[in-house]
Amino acid sequence: MPPEQQRQRSSLRVNRVFLKSFIGVLRLLQILLGAVLWATIAANKYEGSVHFVLFVSVFFWLLTLALYVLTLLDKQDLVPLLGGDRWLLSNTVHDLLATVLYFAALGIMIYKTQKNSFCNLEQYRHHCLYKAYLSATVFSGLCAATYVLSGIYGSYRKCRGKQTLVAT
Repeated sequence: MPPEQQRQRSSLRVNRVFLKSFIGVLRLLQILLGAVLWATIAANKYEGSVHFVLFVSVFFWLLTLALYVLTLLDKQDLVPLLGGDRWLLSNTVHDLLATVLYFAALGIMIYKTQKNSFCNLEQYRHHCLYKAYLSATVFSGLCAATYVLSGIYGSYRKCRGKQTLVAT
C-alpha cells in the first residue's frame, strides 16, 4: 500500500479516550434518550405544543450525534468557526441551550400528561395518550438531566482554562 493511502487510512482513528470518558458516555446517553423520546412522540398521535417537543428532541438528537461523531473521530478542527480552540465552548453552549429547551419541553409534557390523566382509568375505553405522554415526560426529564450534567462538565473545564473536551 502506498504511504499516501496509509496516511489517509490512519487519519480516521477513533478517539478511545473520548469514548471512555465521562462526556463520551453522557453523549451516548443523550443520543439514546433523545432517540427514544422522539420515537415515543412520533409513534403516537400528537397535537399542538407537542410539535415543539418533537422539534427539540430531533434537533438536539441530530446535533448531539454530529458532535459525538466529530469528537470521536478527532475531526473537530474541520468545523469552521466552532472547531479547534473553540470546540469546548461550542459544546458547552450546545449543552446549555439543550438544557433550557429540554426543560421547556419537559414543562409542556408535564402539562399534556396532566391534561390527559382523566383517561388513565380502567373503565375508559377510548384511545388515550396518557401513557405515551407520561413516558415522553420521563424521557424528556432524563434528557434534560444529561444535558445539565454535560453543561456543568463543560463549564467546569472551561473555567479551569482547558481547551479540550476530554483530558488527554
